[in-house]
Amino acid sequence: MKIKRMGIVAIALASTGALMLAGCAGGGATTGDDSAIITTNGSEPQMSLIPTNTTEAGGGKIVTSIFAGLVSYSEAGEIENEVAESIESDDATTWTVSLKDGWTFSNDEPVTASSFVDAWNYGALVTNAQGSSYFFDNIVGYSDVSNTKDDPTGATDDAGQVLQVPDPLAETMSGLKVVDDTTFTVELAGTEADWPLRLGYTAYSPLPAVAFEDMDAFGQNPVGNGPYMLAGEDAWQHDVQIELVTNPDYSGVRTPKNDGLTIVFFASFDAGYAAVQGGDLDVLDQIPESALATYESDFPDSFVNEPAAVFQAFNMPYYLEHWSGEEGKLRRAALSMAIDRAEITDVVFQGTRTPATDFTSPVIDGYSDSLEGSEVLDFNPDEAVALWAEADAISPYTGTFDIAYNADGPHQVWVDAVVNSVKNTLDINAVGKPYPTFAASIDDREAQTLTGGTRSGWLADYPSLYNFLAPLYQTGAGSNYEGYSSEEFDTLLKGGAAASSVEDATAKYVEAQEVLLQDLPTIPLWYQNTSGVWSDSVSNVEFGWDSVPLYYAITRN
Repeated sequence: MKIKRMGIVAIALASTGALMLAGCAGGGATTGDDSAIITTNGSEPQMSLIPTNTTEAGGGKIVTSIFAGLVSYSEAGEIENEVAESIESDDATTWTVSLKDGWTFSNDEPVTASSFVDAWNYGALVTNAQGSSYFFDNIVGYSDVSNTKDDPTGATDDAGQVLQVPDPLAETMSGLKVVDDTTFTVELAGTEADWPLRLGYTAYSPLPAVAFEDMDAFGQNPVGNGPYMLAGEDAWQHDVQIELVTNPDYSGVRTPKNDGLTIVFFASFDAGYAAVQGGDLDVLDQIPESALATYESDFPDSFVNEPAAVFQAFNMPYYLEHWSGEEGKLRRAALSMAIDRAEITDVVFQGTRTPATDFTSPVIDGYSDSLEGSEVLDFNPDEAVALWAEADAISPYTGTFDIAYNADGPHQVWVDAVVNSVKNTLDINAVGKPYPTFAASIDDREAQTLTGGTRSGWLADYPSLYNFLAPLYQTGAGSNYEGYSSEEFDTLLKGGAAASSVEDATAKYVEAQEVLLQDLPTIPLWYQNTSGVWSDSVSNVEFGWDSVPLYYAITRN
């Protein structure tokens, strides 16, 4: 999930009244006592709140709160059955999913096998243009709904990509079949032993029938089956906040111990930090750079700083001159070795980051700090200069090297530190290139109009090595904006996904990362810790494996 940090508006707090989810909520649910509403920070969602089209952290927090999938994740990242009664397979290829009885959406519509199958088919269908469609690419029939069949002639376009056969689209994937109201089967294109592990991600959420009547309208006022629901038709105040109340019909493993959430879209983490200090905000899920030296003394009994499944890097587009082929490989390695990660994480981040040794996270099973070729991530100025000179011998580098970043997030200080390290080591002109908002920075990435590097962050969708690799580096993947393509990497990745055991899959993913260390489509920087603070008006504040607070567990003192 792309990391989106902070909105673009001033601080705005509003009380949450006893509102009914008009036209949607069943049972006349109200918010209860306003004093039991928990306030926390967030950011304006990039898209409407449709589970299969929510691919950034701001919207993800909300969608996860208002929808319940087959499974959810514990604080440690272990899966727990939520709507699913069981998920079973004899061959790790064909899976039978049985649902628990009695689940309903907040409009009283029952949650059935069709609620999942219809939602997944909608998410996969290419004409619906859903950002998470590739999460279904391992299901039999995905190629029929996504029109990604390879041309049997082997013809390629100018970029070397295999041309697609313009077959008529199917509307549903043949690998999904409804057996009865509480049972459906999923046929995968190959064996995948850890397939259930991914099912807690929001893309696999169910949808009620009302969603398909007008998906655009639904995305602005979604009806879910999770622990929370929107507090009314006007609950989402764009660029300001969103108000959620508890769903009285929810019966899963995340039963709220409060009456709801108000997620406020702050203009900066500094503003959010000041709000917690002033008693106007309960929980802040990231400490601003300005408070890294003082947060422990400011909040001596209410802070967290521990590893999380968040990876930070910057990417170099392959479409830019000097950054492809042998020259590009040399320059990428030189850039990586020109960055003093240890000093930056220690001085700039005050130990709230850890220098990267791979492309995943230390909290994910299979993580390694000893990959073959990982020395390219060590600060080695002499080797960096030598490699840059080799690249210049192929084609001299002129002009200014820049790294794009969104200025509405806490990035300027570290970007400045990185470009200064590059400038001082390689003796080139290097600068940061700020964009006013996250959306603006993504627009240029999607349009492939960057002039240099770009900040890249990844918050895991589910606790698996595969999730750190496939969405970002697989040929044609949804978040592979900079155009990396490697047949060797793709083959290893597919081999891992098709492995019959988690251990065999991990071995393939390790090999795939060693290919990435040679090619460096991204320059790994560091792992971001979960770092947050909370006021003394709340208790039982815990952060999950993905750095997001377990909102349902928070109580008002």
